[in-house]
Amino acid sequence: MICSMTGYAVKTRDIERGTLQLELKSVNSRYLDFHFRVSEELRALEMPLRELLAARLSRGKVECRLSFNAGSARGDQLELNGELLGSLKVLNQRVRDEMPEARPLSVNDVLRWPGMFGDQSIDFAALGPQVMALAREVLDEFTASRAREGEKLAAMIVDRVNAIRAVVARVAPRIPEAQALFTDKLRQRLQEALGNASDDRILQEVAVFATRIDVAEELTRLNAHLDEVERVLKHGGACGKRLDFLMQELNREANTLGSKSAVTEVSQASMELKLLIEQMREQIQNLE
Repeated sequence: MICSMTGYAVKTRDIERGTLQLELKSVNSRYLDFHFRVSEELRALEMPLRELLAARLSRGKVECRLSFNAGSARGDQLELNGELLGSLKVLNQRVRDEMPEARPLSVNDVLRWPGMFGDQSIDFAALGPQVMALAREVLDEFTASRAREGEKLAAMIVDRVNAIRAVVARVAPRIPEAQALFTDKLRQRLQEALGNASDDRILQEVAVFATRIDVAEELTRLNAHLDEVERVLKHGGACGKRLDFLMQELNREANTLGSKSAVTEVSQASMELKLLIEQMREQIQNLE
């Protein structure tokens, strides 16, 4: 499986005292780079989260957001603290007896009294298993999104590889004949220019030039690099760096073809190849 470095996933989970939310998103990066946005009360879980993500991801700038929103997420019915409510009733009446002008406690005052709904504190240390279970779900969805995009990018790269092979297949058979015609013209021009020079000297100069414009070796290496690109894509995994290196090698051969060109067909082919290689390289920058 080939994965893109771009991905996104978010999930929420209702727990007893509120709602957990974990969000993952990533963009391109040369290395694996984490950025965590974690609620202070859950800060102790950053290291386990980092280890979990690092075990599944190899490249990309990854942002992880973990938050907890307090509330009655499950719709549990709140219960009043009966003992505290009775004490407040007695105290309220005692104050009114001593100070008739005093304002009685309102319903809002009673409901906001500390401890009226019992112990509402949250043991965040105990949330670790629930957070990690949520993180594994989000990570599965996150890697699936990266894999879907990676599959599309791989298909595009294969399409460009086939286009390069088509250019080579179109031009390669015409190169020997075109180069032969060019060397014949060169021989005639040398004979006209050198005049009294021996035929051996002219043939020697032509042979040297013919060697310089021979592109058979470059075409062979070009096809070998294309074979390697296809092999890497079939193998899958984190292959972005390897493919990026192959793009450099392909571009080197395309440039050499252009510099050795003695015929229009090769020059045009070199430009087409460089364009296709650049299109592949731009997409490979997105691969893990």
